[in-house]
Amino acid sequence: MENPLLLFTQLNNSASKDKSYYKVTKATVKEEPNKASKPGAKQKRNRLSLLLQKSELHEAEHLGKPTSLTKAASSVSPEEAMKWGESFDKLLSQKDGLDAFTKFLKTEFSEENIEFWMACEDYKKSKTTNELFPKAKTIYEMFIRKDAPKEVNLDFKTKEVTSQNIEQPVITTFDAAQNTVYRLMEQDSYPRFLRSDLYLNLVKGRNPGRPTLRRRSRSFTVNDFQGVRPDFTIWH
Repeated sequence: MENPLLLFTQLNNSASKDKSYYKVTKATVKEEPNKASKPGAKQKRNRLSLLLQKSELHEAEHLGKPTSLTKAASSVSPEEAMKWGESFDKLLSQKDGLDAFTKFLKTEFSEENIEFWMACEDYKKSKTTNELFPKAKTIYEMFIRKDAPKEVNLDFKTKEVTSQNIEQPVITTFDAAQNTVYRLMEQDSYPRFLRSDLYLNLVKGRNPGRPTLRRRSRSFTVNDFQGVRPDFTIWH
């Protein structure tokens, strides 16, 4: 029979070792989640930061910064804004009106129309024939040709005539295309602009809030909006 004292000593040493191993194991188990959790939390913060940045960039690209709208509102009197409702010509003839209308078209993803119209206006100010060709080429490549970066919505005949005239450009080369886009804006976008929060806030003398994004259909044609006139009763 073994000595009881020796047996007790062996058991005690074994228990001490097990206890020590348990402490070490327990500590290791506790530390590993902590080490894993720190990078996880950091990754989540980084991911959230990227999402916020993307959201801000998206809004800045399509809506314009609120500060720019506020600046526009402070420089335009309600009386001046009211005059923009008299006619589309009146709106485009004033810089502030043109800027406000351009901002509105950006919310509808159709700013290529007003950009094309302005490019044509600049084109017609060319003083020499040497200026016409490079400008005409640029306008055609940007707005007219098939799959152009900012292709405008033109009927087949108008596009065909414009494409032929580009070979020997003159002052009137883009007149037909410009008139088509002008009528489309006047009968389609302009009435919606007059009903928009951006415009109504200017008329009421208030800082415009963030406009609402609306995807317009690009299948509209000029004929779809014949006879459409702005409703001026909304200002009373």
